[in-house]
Amino acid sequence: MAAQAPPRRSLLALAIALTLLLPANASASQSATLHVALRPEHLGGRTTILFDFQIAGAGAHTPSPLTAVNLLYPRDIGLLTTGLGLKTCSPAHLESQGRCPANSLMGYGQALVEFPIGPQLIQEHGEITTWMAPVKDGHLTLLFYAEAKEPVAASLIFTSQLLDAPVPYGGELATDIPLIPTLPEAPDAAVIHMTTTIGPMNVTYYRQFRGKRTAYHPRGVRLPKHCPRRGFPFAASFTFQDGTHTVARTAVPCPAPRT
Repeated sequence: MAAQAPPRRSLLALAIALTLLLPANASASQSATLHVALRPEHLGGRTTILFDFQIAGAGAHTPSPLTAVNLLYPRDIGLLTTGLGLKTCSPAHLESQGRCPANSLMGYGQALVEFPIGPQLIQEHGEITTWMAPVKDGHLTLLFYAEAKEPVAASLIFTSQLLDAPVPYGGELATDIPLIPTLPEAPDAAVIHMTTTIGPMNVTYYRQFRGKRTAYHPRGVRLPKHCPRRGFPFAASFTFQDGTHTVARTAVPCPAPRT
């Protein structure tokens, strides 16, 4: 009988462990930083989580194209009780329409990619919308729709699944990033900066009330009433086309209690 391949999560844990054990002179050819913010910041209240990461190559070189991001978030952060994602949207619908039902919107973001053409580095900005997708294999699933217009007009759909994570984390958003083609004969684009939100900031939903369609703002991500002594921990592991990995960590300082 053929031996079974190790599960993806085991490979991810091994990659993170190996990255942490590397000596300084054997670090990956890419580095990453992670920043997370809560808006508003009140313990026991509802909030929007803002994720921001930047990737740099060695020296002045463009980093290798990003192929996966696994974002770990703290225990007691209520991503499943946001009041968001009342509707779901399929990848096929998103691809054909470029958007989904309003009540499936989960957040917004932006991305900056870079690719070389000869001696020149070309950068391109793209807008990101995040949507609730149907549950897959028992896991909450999100769809990200990235759209850029200049210098290369392109759209891209990638998915993220909500998985369990080890302590001190409570969950993990495991996201596969498809390669981003550019111009003919040019290499794939490398993500060097990405921001995205999950929460009600700038999000409007609609419901029927007394026979009328009424706009409202979803409640948002639930924060616990108590905060860990060192703040809320977040981490992200990044996988690149050249086979390398890197890890970034941060913590959000404890916010004020809700008044």
